[in-house]
Amino acid sequence: MLKVWYSFLLCLLALQLEANPGLKVRITQKGLDYGKTIGMELLKQAVLKETFPSWSGQETFSVVKVSYVISRLRIDDVDFPETSASFIPGTGISLSVAHASATISADWRMNTWLLKDQGGITVSISGLFIAVIFEVSRDSTGHLSVLLHNCQLSINSVKVKLNGGSSWIYSFLSGYIEKPIQTELHKNLCLNIKHKIQMMDGQLRKHQVLSQIDAFAQIDYSLVSSPTVFKSHINLDLKGTVYPVGNHTDPPFVPAPFALPDQGDSMLYLGVSSYFLKSASLAYYRAGAFNITVSEELATTFNLSTALCKDFVPEIALSNGTVCPVLLKLMATSPPVVSLNADRCILQITGSVEAFAVLPNSTTHYIFTGNLTASTRANLTITKQKLIISLLLKRLQVYLLHPTLGLSEQMSPMEDFLSYALRSAVIPVINDKLGKGFPLLNLAHTTLTGPVIKIEKGHLVISTDIHYEHEEGGDEDLDSHS
Repeated sequence: MLKVWYSFLLCLLALQLEANPGLKVRITQKGLDYGKTIGMELLKQAVLKETFPSWSGQETFSVVKVSYVISRLRIDDVDFPETSASFIPGTGISLSVAHASATISADWRMNTWLLKDQGGITVSISGLFIAVIFEVSRDSTGHLSVLLHNCQLSINSVKVKLNGGSSWIYSFLSGYIEKPIQTELHKNLCLNIKHKIQMMDGQLRKHQVLSQIDAFAQIDYSLVSSPTVFKSHINLDLKGTVYPVGNHTDPPFVPAPFALPDQGDSMLYLGVSSYFLKSASLAYYRAGAFNITVSEELATTFNLSTALCKDFVPEIALSNGTVCPVLLKLMATSPPVVSLNADRCILQITGSVEAFAVLPNSTTHYIFTGNLTASTRANLTITKQKLIISLLLKRLQVYLLHPTLGLSEQMSPMEDFLSYALRSAVIPVINDKLGKGFPLLNLAHTTLTGPVIKIEKGHLVISTDIHYEHEEGGDEDLDSHS
């Protein structure tokens, strides 16, 4: 029995490890280079705001013991002339800075048994080299995790210039302070980098992997496996399941495997599987988003009246010849079926419809009940970080259940009437709901630039560059021509 349970657990684990994603994200070398450019600028801004702890030391000059304190350290200027970023296959990302320089200001204070003195200090650092490797992985909750894998540091020169105090002390302190400053930098820079990465990792773990789309649905962006790192890119496989709000029951179908193209012209490649769209269709169906009532006000707006259907339901034409608005109640009877083929996205909706005439005394007069199947073509566009879907009615079939007139020859004009109603009143309502879009990424201050959508069989691929805008109002942009 124990062996059976052991085998079962192994099979279950294998199934979990082999779970296919609903969404794929690929960051190319071009995207990494852009991220490095933005990251170094943000790092420079952060370094200039950084504060450092004071430190003290003791040196012996001849027979005199000198105690000193270096305090109020602040970086006045920093330059990163040579930076590079690359992928480390199987591990993560390498970032290196060469020939960097910095100017640091601080206060100094010295005590001996003979005297006390204090003043200011300027430290010039040159030939600074830092190489950092970040390890990327997935934690147990599906969050992206970033850890420091390795940090190397070397400093070519540290020059100290003192001011204030007694001039004879300058030469003494300068010679003794340069070495401890260099030692402190060697000891603390990598520790400080490690601390910053740990803070970043903590923020990533707090990041909500469940993102709200609208009042109807949410998207699960959790990682289904650890990122895979290659020499030219990194792949992230996301669950990509859309759920109704408050109901996280997985769909009764699973994602099929699909691959992103082996290209690197764009910064990002986003793969959207038909599973993602099917789960969205199911979620909105379960949430009742496809149940629509064309009210009297809406019917009047779109001129949806008994004048359009009196030819096939003549008894609704009142004796005084009054034209009345037509109220429609539509309900999807199953989740809309999504199919992706070469350059086409088709959405087929199956539902029921009830039609009523709204009489002048505000009562309703029943016209008919029927089943309908509508085939729509979905136009896909990208706005900022969202996939926008808009529907266009291509074909409509209607089957009467309780017709006022049961003559088959009346089906064509009734289909014309419903086709007009769907195009003018119903589809715009659905498109208004879909117009909020499906968020593809959740990156602050970032938009997609020049996105191109290519529809393949079973999935679609979005190739795009990105644009990052600084909070202070400045921005950075890099497109495919950069």
